[in-house]
Amino acid sequence: MRYRLTPDRGFSILADTNTVEVASMADTRELARILKVLAVDTRVRIVSLLKGRSLCVNALAARLDMTQGAVSQHLRVMRDAGLVIDEKRGLFVHYRLNEETLATWRRAIVRLLDPKHQVCQETNGARRCVAAARRKKAARSRTS
Repeated sequence: MRYRLTPDRGFSILADTNTVEVASMADTRELARILKVLAVDTRVRIVSLLKGRSLCVNALAARLDMTQGAVSQHLRVMRDAGLVIDEKRGLFVHYRLNEETLATWRRAIVRLLDPKHQVCQETNGARRCVAAARRKKAARSRTS
């Protein structure tokens, strides 16, 4: 297991297949920000509508049965988070998903939900996670 202490991100453990990765406070804040953007069902529906294509605000508003203003507000939040990219086409602005951001978010969420990955928010918690991982690894090696 390799350790890294960085002044800007706090304590972390570099993961491999047999170790536990401990996320820093900055990582957990970023993950919370991601989940807040996707916590609104309308935004999830917009993501679903934009998969594989781009649409203008009017088309999205018609499909969502919402006003253009309401859809624009959701798109602004999503654009500020980097989730959608806007492209001016003549008189209309079309929106499409930012695939790079989606891939990054997908990895962050998978890491959160992976049972081998534990998130601790302070050094003492990180030490507890490391100790728990070592105990778990030792127990596995005894039973093998």
